[in-house]
Amino acid sequence: MSRLVMKFGGTSVANLDRIRRVAKRVGVEVARGHEVIVIVSAMSGKTNELVGWVTDAAGPFYDAREYDAVVSSGENVTAGLLALVLQENGIDARSWQGWQVPVMTTSAHSSARIEDIPTDNFDARFAEGMKVAVVAGFQGISPEGRITTLGRGGSDTTAVAFAAAFGAERCDIYTDVDGVYTTDPRITSKARKLDRIAFEEMLELASLGAKVLQTRSVELAMRYKVRLRVLSSFEEMGDNAGTLVCAEEDIMESNVVAGVAFSRDEAKMTLVSVADRPGVSAAIFGPLSEAAVNVDMIVQNIAEDGRTDMTFSLPVDQVARAQKAMEEAKAAGVINFHDLIADTGVSKVSVVGIGMRSHTGVAARMFKALSDEGINIRVITTSEIKISVLIDRKYMELAVQALHDAFGLESA
Repeated sequence: MSRLVMKFGGTSVANLDRIRRVAKRVGVEVARGHEVIVIVSAMSGKTNELVGWVTDAAGPFYDAREYDAVVSSGENVTAGLLALVLQENGIDARSWQGWQVPVMTTSAHSSARIEDIPTDNFDARFAEGMKVAVVAGFQGISPEGRITTLGRGGSDTTAVAFAAAFGAERCDIYTDVDGVYTTDPRITSKARKLDRIAFEEMLELASLGAKVLQTRSVELAMRYKVRLRVLSSFEEMGDNAGTLVCAEEDIMESNVVAGVAFSRDEAKMTLVSVADRPGVSAAIFGPLSEAAVNVDMIVQNIAEDGRTDMTFSLPVDQVARAQKAMEEAKAAGVINFHDLIADTGVSKVSVVGIGMRSHTGVAARMFKALSDEGINIRVITTSEIKISVLIDRKYMELAVQALHDAFGLESA
């Protein structure tokens, strides 16, 4: 009997009516002969409420172990309620918390990584007649026996990890959108839902700002070749519903560019007049890493008189932390610079597509489209299947619309 993993996000299980709707979807898959593992998130808004309670109780410097104990409880409630509803529908179902499976993780509380999911427990229960295992997502157990959580969006990672561990036929991620689009439909009405997208493209889009899937979940799916399907909890079911995230060879023909991604709240930081010598980059980005600053685009100017400027992008909410790290490194003599300039009014816009590997002129077309709209490019970075630019934030939506049109993404 084949196995199927189904994951339902917070909006899909926001109340009992929606949980009953989820139970009907699960029942359809059971009727088709699947043994089903359902991964659930906390009800919409519940995790934020629990995080608020933690900070109200202990301030910003809380015990991370107790944080995990509190915030993981939201998924436990959802799992239990869904199992009860399934039982009322005549389906043999049981809820499972992470430690009961067990989902073995590292000890990094609030950002743990899954290390192993033994299958013996579930294999035995399915053999005894269990039809559905409802698992609380986002959580596991450390080697010390403490509850851990996987970071925000961790239920997606839980789902893919279960699909990999149990050799599932597919992993269906149910959310509040009906698939992966060429860009955010709220930015342009011409955005089109994709029937299929390659793992590499989805990974780039997720890392560049697309909110459909958590980046770590796509990394896992690509590594273990787990076929992902993204679809809506609120649309009719069908074999061709949603978007299939799959291997490149499973896509017959793809556009040069699959989608346009954006990250609205970016910042650009420049260290002016840094010594141009071996080790200077390590002296800059080492302290930034230790301060947990997420650096993305990096540009070093041509050296002049033994000095250079180093520019990099980062999330706007990490600017203060980065400034502090750089000033402390300068005071300690680790790095020397003349000035530090932060621009908090920029956004990142990217085009992504595996077709870039075999087509020329993508960068030229991108830059011309932006130029035609009078949009100045501050920073450019490229990889094999993406081109990203940093631009003034006020032009972000215009840039997305222009690029979507330039690459003809509204048509299949």
